[in-house]
Amino acid sequence: MSDHKMRKLIGFAAIIGPGLHLLSDIMEVWSGKFSDAQLSINYVAFLIIPYMILGLHSIQRKRGGWISFWGAVLYGFSFIFFTGTTLFALFQSTSDYSRLWEELGLIYTAHGILMIVGGLMFSISVIRARIFPQMTGFILLFGLCINLLVGVLGTAEIFQIVGSTFRNIAFISMGFALFLHPKFRNFPVTENAES
Repeated sequence: MSDHKMRKLIGFAAIIGPGLHLLSDIMEVWSGKFSDAQLSINYVAFLIIPYMILGLHSIQRKRGGWISFWGAVLYGFSFIFFTGTTLFALFQSTSDYSRLWEELGLIYTAHGILMIVGGLMFSISVIRARIFPQMTGFILLFGLCINLLVGVLGTAEIFQIVGSTFRNIAFISMGFALFLHPKFRNFPVTENAES
């Protein structure tokens, strides 16, 4: 696959996966609970996210280094688990996020910690590498800090969704940068040049 096609595929994944996740969150807030349609959309979004994050890492891997790689691996791994939790909620008719957290307990929390650690590493790598717009790294970092506070303080579910919204906006912005920013027109994906 050519660099151009690979870059477009990664950009598409970075727009569609987080975009569907954002839509799923809006549906959840609107109805005040989970629904089959909302969970189905969430499932598709979560399937895309591990591939998306590894693709984004591949774009910045030379400048992003090990922190980008391990951040992407941890973040992606957590979303493989979250994909399973979405199926669990769908088949168990779990009513909402709080109930899902209660039903899955410590294992859900452990994967949430992996997501936050991986996301923090990846956001720092985006800020340092300067391949993607730096602001996307700061937006991702901000969303993750909100998610961390939710986990530590146990605040209302809406704050979890606010954190997710900022994370999704960051990834969607990285996806659009791959399509629209002039520096990516001839940017090699497979060999990853310095500029």
